[in-house]
Amino acid sequence: MKRRGEFELIAEVFAPLAKVGAGAFTSAFGLGDDAAIVKPPPGMELVVSADAMVRGVHFDHTTDPADVGRKLLRVNLSDLAAKGAMPIAYMLTAGWPPDVGDDWIKRFAAGLAEDQANYNLALIGGDTIATPTDLVLSVTIFGQVPSGTMLRRGGAQPGDDVYVSGTIGDARLGLLVAQGTLKAADPDAAFLRARLDRPSPRMRLGQELRVVAHAAIDVSDGLLADLGHVCEQSGVGAVVEEAAVPQSAAARRALALVPDERRSLATFGDDYEILFTADGNDASRVVALANRIDLALTRIGRIVARPGVRVVDPTGGEIPYDKRGFQHF
Repeated sequence: MKRRGEFELIAEVFAPLAKVGAGAFTSAFGLGDDAAIVKPPPGMELVVSADAMVRGVHFDHTTDPADVGRKLLRVNLSDLAAKGAMPIAYMLTAGWPPDVGDDWIKRFAAGLAEDQANYNLALIGGDTIATPTDLVLSVTIFGQVPSGTMLRRGGAQPGDDVYVSGTIGDARLGLLVAQGTLKAADPDAAFLRARLDRPSPRMRLGQELRVVAHAAIDVSDGLLADLGHVCEQSGVGAVVEEAAVPQSAAARRALALVPDERRSLATFGDDYEILFTADGNDASRVVALANRIDLALTRIGRIVARPGVRVVDPTGGEIPYDKRGFQHF
């Protein structure tokens, strides 16, 4: 598989990305140095996060390389969204196996460039290496928030309502479409696959939540698992009303074909929606926010003092969920 050398690759494919969306608060020196400068303006604090993707785990050989680039950037943007942060820049580390050549890498970089322009950030450095078998990609992303306003997982309080943006479970069904297990017809199949390959980081929602939410997290490992992280960090528990968890129309139609997957929708992850808690008396503020940004925000439960996350049916009976979410190890 034909591939440029490391320095040719940097100069010809990735150095142009150091200019796309470059802001006044970064200096990447054309990727010609071993470091970059990131300096938020006065009154702002730097927020830093990192996420990696591996072929065969987070995407497969059928995924468009441009979508791999988009998803890699968007899952990291989603981390910033959950903190209420605005993006500034990112660093990329890539381990290229022998079967990934120039054409694949160019398509991958094109996906990055498109989303850099859409989300107004720039590449400021990183590393490229050769790997014997696996394609491994990692991004470290930099954002900014007004000082003292970053959203955290801790902070949920008994009496809070639990909300989630958008819909849950589309990515799981999109994976089944990609694997050929789910034979949904278009446009549902295309919609579900796009939700897997091209998630939508909820940037504006996160920034608006800085003055509404007590705690927030993006749904990457599974709705129940990520709510569990919030509860653990906050020293509280939660009750989730299973029937309230929002599903897209495409997901509801798909579940008629694979009804055994119903429980997996709340545990699979890869949704990259924002789950947050807000004071139970602030429901009208949440409704106003949803209308203002034109995004569904659904109340799915409440925070309680008793530790743990319980899922209940409409009568209040507990529904057993043996698996809560994705485990990285």
